Amino acid sequence: MHIQKEDLNELEFPELLAEISPFAFSKKIADKIATIRPFKLEEAELSLKKVAEYLSSFESDNAIPFNEYEDIEAELKLMLIDNFRLDNAAFLKIKSLTEQIARLQKFYPVYDDLFLHLNNDVKDLEYRKEIIDKIDKVFNRFGEVKSEASPLLKTLRSEISQAKKAIQENFNRALTALSSTDFLDDIRESIVDDQRVLAVKSGYKKRVAGRVLGLSKTGSITYIQPESVVKHQFKLRENIEEEKKEVDKILRKLTFEISEFQPQLFDYQKYIFDLDVTRAKAKFAEKIDGVLPKINHHRTMRLVNAFHPLLLIRNKEEQKKIYPQTLTLTEQNRVLCISGPNAGGKSITLKTVGLLQLMIQSGILVPVHPKSEMFFFEKLMTDIGDNQSIENHLSTYSSRLKKMSKIIREANSKTLLLIDEFGTGSDPELGGALAESFLEFFYEKKSFSIITTHYTNIKLVIEQLPHATNAAMLFDENSLEPLYKLEVGQAGSSFTFEVAEKNKIPKFIIESAKKKVEHDIINLDKTIVKLQQEKFEVEKLKTDLTEKRDSTQNKKENLEKLNDQLEQKLFNFQKLYEDEHRKLQFGNKIEAFIDSYVKGKSRKLVVADFVKILEQEKFRKLGSDKDETKRLQVVKRKITQQLKKVDVQEKIVETNEKLEDKRQKERAVWMKVGQRVRIKGSASVGTIDKIDKNGKVSVNYGTFKTQISGDELERI
Repeated sequence: MHIQKEDLNELEFPELLAEISPFAFSKKIADKIATIRPFKLEEAELSLKKVAEYLSSFESDNAIPFNEYEDIEAELKLMLIDNFRLDNAAFLKIKSLTEQIARLQKFYPVYDDLFLHLNNDVKDLEYRKEIIDKIDKVFNRFGEVKSEASPLLKTLRSEISQAKKAIQENFNRALTALSSTDFLDDIRESIVDDQRVLAVKSGYKKRVAGRVLGLSKTGSITYIQPESVVKHQFKLRENIEEEKKEVDKILRKLTFEISEFQPQLFDYQKYIFDLDVTRAKAKFAEKIDGVLPKINHHRTMRLVNAFHPLLLIRNKEEQKKIYPQTLTLTEQNRVLCISGPNAGGKSITLKTVGLLQLMIQSGILVPVHPKSEMFFFEKLMTDIGDNQSIENHLSTYSSRLKKMSKIIREANSKTLLLIDEFGTGSDPELGGALAESFLEFFYEKKSFSIITTHYTNIKLVIEQLPHATNAAMLFDENSLEPLYKLEVGQAGSSFTFEVAEKNKIPKFIIESAKKKVEHDIINLDKTIVKLQQEKFEVEKLKTDLTEKRDSTQNKKENLEKLNDQLEQKLFNFQKLYEDEHRKLQFGNKIEAFIDSYVKGKSRKLVVADFVKILEQEKFRKLGSDKDETKRLQVVKRKITQQLKKVDVQEKIVETNEKLEDKRQKERAVWMKVGQRVRIKGSASVGTIDKIDKNGKVSVNYGTFKTQISGDELERI
């Protein structure tokens, strides 16, 4: 999109970006956000989709594992210098960045359906685990070079440790020996150049063997390092210097090794920077309830309940009400002329459309209803507010004419024009005529335009153009207060005389003014006012009727839903009852078989009778499966009939009680200490150790014990 800096300023786009920038983790990215400009169509659409995906992560438990990161741009350049050595912090930053990429590459595929476009970016990155491995081989978790980084370093650090130990032991020995003498000052010891020294009275300094490292300010104390410590101190210094050289060598080597992955690290950094921008946009969208409207290619702008984002933020902070606007622009309705009284919301509506258009083409979600639609323009040109140029000593009118001249030269069918107070700044009659000519020119150019005006002739011209529409900012005629609502389809009145009267302008002056105005203009304005008021009342009535209709429909749907739920519950209840009853009958038959077998009936006959029952059950099940739908319908009818009987529930309760009583009697017979049992549905077998009075049973499985209700157990 082509847009001038002054147009961006008029639409407050820099102020909008200033609201997004604080959400960035990196200051560099915060500064980058402040320079965002509209993208090309493909780039903008991709950015919008990624921001929408990131926003969805705030509204679910699937939080994207992305947090604050370190910028390694400087390190990426330095590591390419021959024999250069990165410091410890640089390697830790590189490791952290690489781990960030690893986490994201692992996270996104799990939720590929939610984060499709975010995943597409990260999955193309070449993850190199060797980067982390090489750094971990040298550094510990505290960011220090490991002793194991090289054999020499390990030896040196061992010798350093030994030297420090020897220094400590020898110093303590010398201090103890001198404590019984009068050679030491009351402070006994001190620290000079990070070394422990004896605080010797200067009068006895020649009687203490060692190296003099300094004097007190008064000269009364001489600081002496004991002779037994000196050689170990020299050895320590030597080893420390060697250690520094070895660490330097190790880090130079590591820098060289990591530099081989510079292309991958560069891609990681670029991706993280882009993700930071996406996250900042998503956080801002969360703040303003931004959404991704439908992006169409048939040149339709349909804004439903659109808010000005900056005004939305300010009014939320101040707890003020804000009014959304709804409007449509298409190729068949490409010019919208908004009229109405001052301070009624015309300019805000204009700025809202312009700012939302800039946002969507810059990959920023917009505060509109999700059913809204937008498309992309190649140019956006504005003329809003007082554009007087002090530098060039131009009047407001001259300045606006200069800008209009530029618009005339550049506007085309792919341009969105936003012009406030169209034609003002000159003689009303002459300015109105000039504005009319401008309008006709833009109309012929097929530019999409939203203009505001007070000129009656402009309102009349709009009514004559087939692809143009009047709109009004509604005004309460009785209270003379703006309603801040855009009404498309009619022109608005400026309420000039009414507002003047409300502001206590003497009535004789108003009447005099009315006489000076042409009669037809006053009548037209009155007609507009009347139509505006009538339309407002009709709209209010329509809204009330719609709300009542929706309320009735909701109640009807809820009742139908409740009825369906009850029917389903009844059906399930009857099915359960029949299943339990059948099982009980089957159990009775089995009990009869057992009794007959106990009484002497032959095993062969008992088995034959049992097989008959099995065949009957098999036939029943197969028949049931073949005609399930029909059976369910029959059952449903039975439910309706049987539930009308009072004793159904009593029978069910009675049956359940009998079943439970039978189970308890059976458990009382076999549930004893030592009985082998298992938990229902489990294959593990244990032995009952103890049975509590409350019904809890302790089961021993050999390697462990557990307590469980006796109802959950079955015998083996």
